[in-house]
Amino acid sequence: MKRSLRITLSICLSAMLSLPALAFQPQADRVLVVKGERRIYLYQGEELLRSYKIALGKNPLGHKQRRGDNRTPEGRYTLDRRIVDSKFYRAIHISYPNEQDAQRAAAKGVHPGGNIMIHGVPNRYSDGKDFFVRHDWTEGCIAVTNEDMFEIWQLVAENTPIEIRP
Repeated sequence: MKRSLRITLSICLSAMLSLPALAFQPQADRVLVVKGERRIYLYQGEELLRSYKIALGKNPLGHKQRRGDNRTPEGRYTLDRRIVDSKFYRAIHISYPNEQDAQRAAAKGVHPGGNIMIHGVPNRYSDGKDFFVRHDWTEGCIAVTNEDMFEIWQLVAENTPIEIRP
């Protein structure tokens, strides 16, 4: 076997052997966010698979009312698509606004906003990771560390329900 092929195989084997145990974990079938606790929980049935510290929108109290209010929505949604070319380390889109959100905003004559996601640290930052979960800083998204986002990405499939509570 050629040396370069052996090296490549060796690197691939090392990477596979160093996969975290989560690679063999069951996938989450629902996600719960409790804003007041600053936590996101991944469940399969009633079994808690993982829990992570989160940061929220800069104005975290209350349900998102309109674009630009910097609030994280509250309610039942779906994690409907993955975004690999995000300006953050990976992102999973949340299906906000739902029909009720859109109707509530229309009644007030405002845009409900959108583009709400679970995501990692902005790509332009390599240091200060802890800052991004110690302070609410997003425009309404749910932020986690890149390491936590890697795990969430592995454990949560598209079309998984998510509930966001106060």
